[in-house]
Amino acid sequence: MANLPTTRQRLRAVAGPAAREMGREIAREAARGTAQENLTRAFLTFTQAAGSLENSYTQLQTEVGRLHQELQRANVQLERSLEENARVRGYLSRVLESLPCGVVVAGSDGRTQIINPEARRLLQVPAQWTPEESAGLPGNFEKLIAEVPKSSFFCEQEAPLPGTAGNRFIGISRASVSDGPQGAGDTIWIVRDITEQKRLASEREAARRSRALAEVATVLAHEIRNPLGSMELFAGLLADATAHLPETRQWVTHLQAGLRALSATVNNVLHFHGQPEAQMLPLELDRVVSETMDFLLPLARQRGQQIVVNNGIGAISMNADVNRLKQVFFNLALNAFRAMPPGGKLNVHLRWAPQFPGGLMQIDFQDDGRGIAPELLEKIFEPGFTTTPGSPGLGLAVCKKVIEQHGGEMRVNSKPQHGTTVSLFLPVSGAEA
Repeated sequence: MANLPTTRQRLRAVAGPAAREMGREIAREAARGTAQENLTRAFLTFTQAAGSLENSYTQLQTEVGRLHQELQRANVQLERSLEENARVRGYLSRVLESLPCGVVVAGSDGRTQIINPEARRLLQVPAQWTPEESAGLPGNFEKLIAEVPKSSFFCEQEAPLPGTAGNRFIGISRASVSDGPQGAGDTIWIVRDITEQKRLASEREAARRSRALAEVATVLAHEIRNPLGSMELFAGLLADATAHLPETRQWVTHLQAGLRALSATVNNVLHFHGQPEAQMLPLELDRVVSETMDFLLPLARQRGQQIVVNNGIGAISMNADVNRLKQVFFNLALNAFRAMPPGGKLNVHLRWAPQFPGGLMQIDFQDDGRGIAPELLEKIFEPGFTTTPGSPGLGLAVCKKVIEQHGGEMRVNSKPQHGTTVSLFLPVSGAEA
């Protein structure tokens, strides 16, 4: 036992380096195993990370593809929207240029932003004027809106605008466009030419007044006509009763002349304002002319004038309204009396119309009065036109209307200071030589 330690020491001395080498080898093996294990674990970790990255990349590619498709769709929609906006802007621009009213848009700074062609035309804006180069509104427009109340919106104001063809009237209305209820914004001005509208309104008002006047005149004429007929009857009786009394007969002649002139005026009012259907009945026209001229003799005597009837075609038959034809003859004779001085003569000729052989007869009322100026000949048939003070100016208008109702024609030939000839052309149904 005493040698055991020594032997162990020897063994330890012999086995020590080998053991240590073996230990180191074992340690190295263990280290290699640990490294291998670590490497394996690292490789597994790397493989897992690579798989995860691959999955993430695949998902990223998928998301990028989806976003790309969405971006393409958004770009397509944007392009369509831009095209639609451009189309709408172009359409609105064409609408603005085609509007029958003028449009002027002014910014909050007072500068013109938009002015359409109709506004340029109505406001007579020069072609060289452009909103970009101007500091405000067109000069003509600024003068017009200076009188428009600044608090009046959507209420059209009228303003006269001088023009080469006379004054025109412009209607101006405006509206405000702002981003906020209290903020200053653009002002839109709407400009319209209301000249024709005012003319039509004036004509309607004149027609209304004319109708009212016609109604009053017709009522008065009817009220006057009844007692006037009685007065003419009694004046005729007085003329018969005083035929042997020259002085009294002269007074009666003046009375008859006044009554018959008044009768002509009343009948003109009734014929012009109240035109019932004409009563077309057979009559002898030459006899109607003679009777009417005989009826007018008191007027001619009162004025110291004469009436001469020349019938060159004998008895003439036709269908006509006798009262209306008498009124025509009455009016033409009265006009001749008024145009002639004392001592004048009215010649009434009945003959066939040479320019209408066998179709129309012609009746000429020829006086030697003052005549009619050439510039007035186109106006003599207008209702209300007259050169005689106190005359209602309905005589020739009534004559023309009545002759046209009978299918005839009326012509006037006149020369100042040489008299006037009024010619009536009437169709007849037959003639007896």
